[in-house]
Amino acid sequence: MKTLVLGSTGYIGSAVVRRFEAEGHQVVHLVKDASRLPAEATACTGDLADPASLRAAVTDDIDAVVNLATPTGDEAVDAAAVDALTERLRGTGRAFVYTSGVWVLGATGDAAVDEDAPTDPIAIVGYRPRIEQRVLAAGRDDVRAVVVRPGIAYGHGGGIPGLMTDWAREHGTGRYVGPVATRWPMVHVDDLAELFVLAVTKADEGSVLHGVVHEAVPVAALAAAADLAAGGIGRAEPWPLEQAAEALGGPFAEALALNQVVSGQRALAELGWRPSRPYVLTELAGGDRG
Repeated sequence: MKTLVLGSTGYIGSAVVRRFEAEGHQVVHLVKDASRLPAEATACTGDLADPASLRAAVTDDIDAVVNLATPTGDEAVDAAAVDALTERLRGTGRAFVYTSGVWVLGATGDAAVDEDAPTDPIAIVGYRPRIEQRVLAAGRDDVRAVVVRPGIAYGHGGGIPGLMTDWAREHGTGRYVGPVATRWPMVHVDDLAELFVLAVTKADEGSVLHGVVHEAVPVAALAAAADLAAGGIGRAEPWPLEQAAEALGGPFAEALALNQVVSGQRALAELGWRPSRPYVLTELAGGDRG
């Protein structure tokens, strides 16, 4: 398949591109600046804030579009981008896969929630559920619209766990925001990349899929593992929300303190997704870094 990918140079996007190419698919990168890409990469230029450039990128030979780009923070701009990207897909049955995230679910309580749970987004993703619904509505016009909600991604020293390792290195101990009982749903970035390939090639129109392998990773244990990764002895201490908000911004600090238990079983059952990468605590504490 020839797949147009937005956000292809980001942490998750890079892993998704690697997986598509490993499975023999052709990737077209939609970027603002093609000079950031390897010389052999196929690219076109565009911007989420420029709908005309997005429409122009969805040529007749594009089999699918995957939007992994970071939202602009402006609902009207992001909505217009969805409309532009899906305009030439309508009536064709071609796939449009949109990347959301589990933060749209809000705090979940102790029971694992699935894709049928109502959304209750925190501030940092406040309008994202409405964009999800806009994407799924394109299915009424014969677009194979799919929403993927990744958990907290890890692997290769990146993602939020990579930030936690940096904090441990800077402060001399692991740090976590929120109560000691806080848990995060998580996924290795390479397992997540495989899910995106399955979403493009196999998911039914209207699918919402949680990209989650580990339903509830204790954040205090994650901080201790980050301390080990930073050369420490595995210590972890709470980072008061007010201090974290001052350093990181209030919406991001709130997200880090969010307690969630989220199921990713639907993708396993419906798409045959088979995650295989190391558990995040094993990786951070010095196990297999692959």
